[in-house]
Amino acid sequence: MPTSEQTIVKRLTELVAADSVSSPDPSWDSSNRRVINHLSDYAERDGWAVDIHELESTADGKANLIATFGNTHNLGDEPAGLVLSGHTDTVPFDAGGWASDPLKLTERDGRLYGLGSTDMKGFFAVALEAVSAFDPAKFKAPLYLLATADEESTMRGARSLTKAQLPLARAAVVGEPTDLRPMRMHKGIMMQGVTLRGQSGHSSDPELGNNVIEALPTLLSVLSQYRDELAKTFRCELMAVPVPTINFGCVHGGDSPNRICGELDFSFDVRMLPGLEYADVERDLNARLVEIAALHDIDIEMRRLVEPVPAFEQAEGSELVVACEHASGQTADAVNFATEAPFLKSLGLETIVMGPGSIDVAHQPNEYMPLDQIQPAIDTLRTLINRYCM
Repeated sequence: MPTSEQTIVKRLTELVAADSVSSPDPSWDSSNRRVINHLSDYAERDGWAVDIHELESTADGKANLIATFGNTHNLGDEPAGLVLSGHTDTVPFDAGGWASDPLKLTERDGRLYGLGSTDMKGFFAVALEAVSAFDPAKFKAPLYLLATADEESTMRGARSLTKAQLPLARAAVVGEPTDLRPMRMHKGIMMQGVTLRGQSGHSSDPELGNNVIEALPTLLSVLSQYRDELAKTFRCELMAVPVPTINFGCVHGGDSPNRICGELDFSFDVRMLPGLEYADVERDLNARLVEIAALHDIDIEMRRLVEPVPAFEQAEGSELVVACEHASGQTADAVNFATEAPFLKSLGLETIVMGPGSIDVAHQPNEYMPLDQIQPAIDTLRTLINRYCM
């Protein structure tokens, strides 16, 4: 095993062992500080200047890391630097479904198995190794390493970013697993909860109450019709699923067969294409819910379960897209899953999603990073660093 690969395996072993699950469920949620501390140690040892930014209004000690390598003085009229960005957290896991300990990096069959190995702790180890070949004194523009908290839950790490924290950056690579293919577009996501309230009562006489379960078919029909309307208006053939989607997620309501159901909670998500804004979806749905409430003489309230993530698009033919296509040897494409890319793009950065590993093995037992993608990932990042920083 080459020395560079040995360094990556050693570091990834430590990163995987650092539990950093983020989840809305408090029983699962944990701090990302062990990962941040490891990354800080690696970066400082490699000659980076490191800043750790505590997230505001939190009691869990979560933080973002922003490390800077090379020149920090603007030599031109416009920002010119590059950001290599990733998230430090993982999803909850079922250890019983793994063939090995998910928090212990295990090598077999040309793969590195472990929780977060591809989504996306492996990217940090690869990115740091890619930079090791450069002399920071020769940089004309800085390189930033950005490590965020809570991407897998609230994305509050990315939401907290400001341009002042990345002052000389012009472009950003979000290293989510894409098999090293540049992705210039992805859907957004909004997760909504709807509460229906009627009147409970004794089931022996339906007139004693107002059963909200009877309004559920109307709600499902209205959402299905709205989904069909969106599909006629918004379409992108670059996407594997080319239309917006609405998924009916879960239903909770009632407490006994012999009681009229007086309250019901229903949740769903909407995956938006670029051009479809979540504020417009909320407005359209609220108007339809008012009609359902009047039809069934019930109260209906819709709320956000999490803050929406906007759809993302980086223009075809833009400088970063062309540079990534050249560096990777692959044509830019689109993915269905959401990332932190729109938050970086909102800071004025050209942004792309591209990293080693496959999203197909993320969020499930036996997640792995293919060893044969490590050197190509290093080479691709070095090409981009040369383009933007040298």
